[in-house]
Amino acid sequence: MTTPEAEQARPEERLERAVRAAEQALIEYEIAVETFRVEVENFSRLHHQKLGPMYARLDELEAQIAEARAARTGDPEDVRKAQEARARVLPMPGVEELFHGWMDGDGLFPEAAAMLTDQPVRPPQRVRPSDEARKLYRELARKAHPDLAQEDGERQRREEFITRVNAAYARGDEALLRELAEEWAAGPAPAEPAPSPSEELYARLEWLAQRKEMLAHVARDLEESAIGEMLRLAPDDPDALLDEIAEKLLADVAAREAELAALLG
Repeated sequence: MTTPEAEQARPEERLERAVRAAEQALIEYEIAVETFRVEVENFSRLHHQKLGPMYARLDELEAQIAEARAARTGDPEDVRKAQEARARVLPMPGVEELFHGWMDGDGLFPEAAAMLTDQPVRPPQRVRPSDEARKLYRELARKAHPDLAQEDGERQRREEFITRVNAAYARGDEALLRELAEEWAAGPAPAEPAPSPSEELYARLEWLAQRKEMLAHVARDLEESAIGEMLRLAPDDPDALLDEIAEKLLADVAAREAELAALLG
């Protein structure tokens, strides 16, 4: 026979189970968002490394074409357009950082020039985590996530550990992720969650909802970014997408070079 005390305990037990389920769902969502963020960041790096010099070459050709046209016609409007085109390719603060070593204030580096002339060039460094690294990252994030902590000290320990895990994953450092997995396994076992009053459980649910809303905004910004949209076009083979874009840019460079030659000839 069910006692009155058991009847009163059931709503709180159900609420606690709901909180735990919401915590696990949020952790999985955070893992998905962080994974996509790393993919977008790495694709952006490769995009700049591989295509940056081609975009720079196109801008330079556009400026030269505009200047040649202005010199030929003497039209004030053509002169204005030439000045605007040249301004777009003038050295900018941080341009070397923007193109990750492909150009500086003096122009394209030899590696960039080689790429534009179909000469051998060192391929851009890929920092895309391997399947094993992704697996290790997900396992560590699920086990050591700060949201699973019930005490401030344990939460701080987990936050510091996850920061190291995120950094290793962003670099695609599979070996370090393995070391971190061993470190976590050897560390203190997470304390069993103590029963919480209903008020704390409701507050917890509210925090989880707010956290999920914030992550949804982050995910939306990533998806709607230019790189995010490009990545979604070829999620399984982004390198092929870069090759396709590079081929088109090379064709555009050839067309602009022919146009410039005609104007100068």
